[in-house]
Amino acid sequence: MPLITLKIDADTYRGTRIGVPNLSRILQAHGANATFLFSLGPDHFGWAMRQVFRAGFMKKVSRTSVVEHYGLKTLMYGVFLPAPDIGKECANEMRAVRDAGFECGIHTWDHRLWQDNVRQRDATWTARLMQKAFDRYLEIFGDAAHTHGAAGWQMNETAFAQLDAHGIDYSSDGRSFLNDDGCLLDPAAGPYRLEIHGKAMHCIQMPTTLPTLDEMLGRTIDGEVVSMSNIAAKILRATETPRDHVFTLHAELEGQKLAPIFEQLLVGWKAQGYDFGSMADYFQQIRSQPLPSRPLAWGELPGRSGGVIV
Repeated sequence: MPLITLKIDADTYRGTRIGVPNLSRILQAHGANATFLFSLGPDHFGWAMRQVFRAGFMKKVSRTSVVEHYGLKTLMYGVFLPAPDIGKECANEMRAVRDAGFECGIHTWDHRLWQDNVRQRDATWTARLMQKAFDRYLEIFGDAAHTHGAAGWQMNETAFAQLDAHGIDYSSDGRSFLNDDGCLLDPAAGPYRLEIHGKAMHCIQMPTTLPTLDEMLGRTIDGEVVSMSNIAAKILRATETPRDHVFTLHAELEGQKLAPIFEQLLVGWKAQGYDFGSMADYFQQIRSQPLPSRPLAWGELPGRSGGVIV
């Protein structure tokens, strides 16, 4: 049975406090497993407004209604309001997800700080932020993290080396290439080991193979504007041919306003014959398989501003 690995990124204080418990209830109602990846330090989401001049960012804002999904208060954190410490203030919500039987892992320390800077920062800066995240995770859960998923699909060479240093066996830090319609993936996409300076890393990479909802909403695909009423059908069309997938969703979106769409996808995928798993479930399937090595590369995806690891 093909597997859809559900990877949930919790980027913000609001997403962790409200969206994460909602998603936990939805997943349990549908008998679906998933991995929750947490931002563990301050929520500086308000810094996102610095991207206003980045090519494509304003188009995304207008298409996806950032204020509606994230809330005006979230857009003020770190600018007009103090940044809440997610790991300190939402530790109970995080542990509740673990206690419900879901895998938990590290997304980042400070989502905006990492996403906007890591590609240009040096080894000292990178290792310090990753250590803060690993330490906070241990403080909250009482056990070391076993998996990771990079904020905004942004990393650098030091960050990948740190995953090996911290004993991370599998991570989801990049994307597969999507076709121009933003739906159908590269048929060769799948798990691999990243190769840096001619050396294959220990940590297995599980790239996200499907578009995210925020990348599709409001775009025109096949002559039709993608809306709340047809987006599930468009994604389901991309999964008609059975194969393993990794789908990234966000606690701020599918855990709140877009929850009905996520439920439509769960029902549709089940009808297509898919099972739902965590990153740990996927790792158990592929850990003994021979995997290709691929170099670190960057590219742009339809509906997303800026480059991501591909």
